[in-house]
Amino acid sequence: MELTDTTPANAALRTALADGVETWKPRVQALAREIHAHKEISFEEVRSAEAIAALLETGGFAVERGTGGLPTAFTASAGSGELTVALCVEYDALPDIGHACGHNLIAGASVAAALALQPFVDELGITLKAIGTPAEEHGGGKVLMLEQGAFDGVGLALMVHPVQDGLTYNPAGTSAQAVGRYKATFTGKAAHAAAAPHLAVNAADAAVLSQVAVGLLRQQIPGDHRVALFVAEAGHVTNIIPDRAVVQFECRAFTLPEYEALLERVRRCFEGAALATGTTLEIEATEPLYEPLLQDDALAAHWTEAMDAFGKDTSPSAGLSGGSTDMGNISQVIPSLHPWLSIPGANVAIHSHAFAALADTPEAYGVMFEAATALAWTVAAAASTPTERERFTQAAYRRRTLTQEGTS
Repeated sequence: MELTDTTPANAALRTALADGVETWKPRVQALAREIHAHKEISFEEVRSAEAIAALLETGGFAVERGTGGLPTAFTASAGSGELTVALCVEYDALPDIGHACGHNLIAGASVAAALALQPFVDELGITLKAIGTPAEEHGGGKVLMLEQGAFDGVGLALMVHPVQDGLTYNPAGTSAQAVGRYKATFTGKAAHAAAAPHLAVNAADAAVLSQVAVGLLRQQIPGDHRVALFVAEAGHVTNIIPDRAVVQFECRAFTLPEYEALLERVRRCFEGAALATGTTLEIEATEPLYEPLLQDDALAAHWTEAMDAFGKDTSPSAGLSGGSTDMGNISQVIPSLHPWLSIPGANVAIHSHAFAALADTPEAYGVMFEAATALAWTVAAAASTPTERERFTQAAYRRRTLTQEGTS
């Protein structure tokens, strides 16, 4: 294929990729609906992971299960080109409310794009990987897989994420917040609540004071910072003053320095509560740190051009948004794309029962397949543009070299 730096993937290839998505529509939609129906939470996505892997095998991919030592992770590979492309597949649900973040649609879009691209991997000169990444909602599956080398050699990584109706499809300038999650444990001294309350050290009081302190702190932090918490344990019966209380909390900010500063201020709220009540305090991380999301400008431009073809709103984004994703950790070391997928008629918040229901509608599956086509076109355009191809290939080479030096 004779291409120049300014030539996108040719029209014939784009048509063929769109036809490929169309061919796989019935099976991919059935897969997405099955994932939605079974609501498997982080690290427990046994049925979903196997169903996705099996369909990719049917489509000509060689599948390695248990990637990175995670039982519900997988890597499906096709082709042997020097440029390695990763399509990230998510499929975990939220506790209780199910797929209220639309991970069934994320899986469907990446899988349909991968199946459409598979016949053209040699023509494009790529190694294509559909990487199944469990535990995005809680647990940081991508972080763990990155540490275990699952993304070694990858030159670019892509996925989409469903959101409410009305948001632009233009990913340029958008990001996601760093987030860290922690458990604060207060330890005091138990006593009978009526006979000897003066002999107790009340851990539940420390939990209450920490909540008040964090609540007051919120007024003094920047508007794009977030702190959330809940009391996981603070006693079991009324006639025993509790000697143990547990508060789960998280901090979010758009840069790592801001995140670290916020975490320190929140930590002092807990330390103050411990000091005031005479309890001891232990704070420990419960999940890997999710880093801020970086969008690759070239990939964003190809995606936006593709979505223009579908008549979507690609007006300039307002910029930073909110929420967090372990795709942020991937984007810090690999050129990445993580655009929003706006579901028509979804005028409700994500992470709600209402959004979970809307993620299993014809309208949602319609935009899922448009996104799959746009992902395939974006990969083809990036692989076919010499300057971009060189940049992505060299980025993977430099990272591989640094990894080897770090382990030597």
